[in-house]
Amino acid sequence: MQITPLNPEDPVSLGDFELLGRIGQGGMGQVFLGESLGGEPAAVKVIKPSVVDSESRQRFSQEIEVLKTIWGPRIAAFLGADAEADKPWLATEYVDGPDLARHVKTYGPLPSVLTAALGAVLAEALSAVHTQGLLHRDLKPANILLGPNGPKIIDFGLAAFTESHVTLTAPHQVVGTPICMAPEQAAGVKPLTAAVDVYALGAVLLFAATGHYPYEAATPYMVFHLVTDPDTAPDLSGAPSELLPLLTGMLAHNAEDRPSLTDVVQQCRSVIEAQGMKIAQARRRLTAHTAGLKYEAPSANGSATVPWSAPAPAVGSDELHTGTARGAQDAPLPPSPPATDPAVAEPGPADPTVHDSSGPTPPAEPDPSDGVHREQPAPSRPPTASGRPKQPPRTLRHSLQARKTAERLRTAYAARAPF
Repeated sequence: MQITPLNPEDPVSLGDFELLGRIGQGGMGQVFLGESLGGEPAAVKVIKPSVVDSESRQRFSQEIEVLKTIWGPRIAAFLGADAEADKPWLATEYVDGPDLARHVKTYGPLPSVLTAALGAVLAEALSAVHTQGLLHRDLKPANILLGPNGPKIIDFGLAAFTESHVTLTAPHQVVGTPICMAPEQAAGVKPLTAAVDVYALGAVLLFAATGHYPYEAATPYMVFHLVTDPDTAPDLSGAPSELLPLLTGMLAHNAEDRPSLTDVVQQCRSVIEAQGMKIAQARRRLTAHTAGLKYEAPSANGSATVPWSAPAPAVGSDELHTGTARGAQDAPLPPSPPATDPAVAEPGPADPTVHDSSGPTPPAEPDPSDGVHREQPAPSRPPTASGRPKQPPRTLRHSLQARKTAERLRTAYAARAPF
C-alpha cells in the first residue's frame, strides 16, 4: 500500500496527534501517519464514519482495553485512544520495517537459522502475553513487523481473555485468518487455549521458511474445511529438515499434542546451536538481514518508483490490513545523492532494491508501505518579495522527521494528487 497525502475531508489531528498522511485502509477504517505533541511517530487507526455504531464502538473499546494491558519489548506499544470521539481512534507506535508477509513475498523465505531465531523471539513474546491472561488469536505474517531492533507483534484486535465467559463473537461465529487458524478455533470450539497461538506461530514459521501455509485453497471456506479435517495433514513441503520436527508438533491437529511456547523456544535454540551459533547471534543476524533490505514505493500512477524508507502502521488486521508500523525512535536517514528527476533517486549501494512498475500484486514486487524512505531534493518554490523561497503555511508542529516525510510526499505525489 502507498503512503499518500491526506484527502481534503481527512482530519488534520485526532486527540494530541497531528495527522501527516494516509498509510493504509480497509473495510472498517483508515490508518494515518501521525505525530504526538512531543514528536513521537504514531500509527493512528480511525473507524470510518459509515460504520460507526454502538457495536463497532464496543468492539473498538474492547480492543483499546486489551492493548492497555499488554506490554513487552516485542509488542507494538499503545500510545493513546478515544473510543467515544465522533471519529473513534487508536494510536500505536511505529516499527520501522516491513511485515513478514511482504518481506517473504519480495525477497523469498528466510534461512532455517533465521526462521528459528524468529520463532524463539515470537514464542517468548507470546508467552509473556499469555501470562497476562490473553491470547492473540490472529497471529499471521502480516501482524509481525521486522523492525530495526527485531520483530514485533501487532494487531490485538481479536485478542481475548482466556476465561471462558469472555468472548468477542456471537455463538458459532468464527473470526480470524483461516490460513493461520488452529483447527479448534476454526471449528468454533470454546474456550480457546494457548495452543491456538502455538499453532498460528507454527503456520507463521512455515511461511517464513517456505513461502506457503499449512493449508491453502481457492476460498476461505475450502481452507476451513482442510484445517478442520483431522485426516488432512498440513503441507510441510519445502521445509528445512532441521525444522520439520518443530513444525510438525506446532501444527498438530489436536491442541494437546502441540508443544508449549517454552518448548518452542528451546527447540528453536537447539536448531540454532546445532549450526554452531548462539541465540543472541542468530537474533542479531535476523535483524540485520531484514532491516538491511531496501524497498521502493510505486508512484501515484503506478509507473515510476520512488525510494522509500517510511514504514507502514502497526495496526494491520483483517479489517485494516496495512502492513507495518514505525519504531518509536526517529532513526537517522542515509544521505541521498542528487537526482535529475526529484521523484526518483538513486538507490543506495548496500543491498539491491526491487523496482515495482505494475503495482504490488505480483509476489516478487515490494509493498510501498514496507519500504525505507530517503530524503528527496526539495522542489523549487517561487521566491517572495524578499527573495526567499515561499514556504507553505504551517499551523501545526512538525518535527524534522515529519518535515522529511511531508517533503517526500509532496515531491512524489504533488503533481497527481491534492496535498
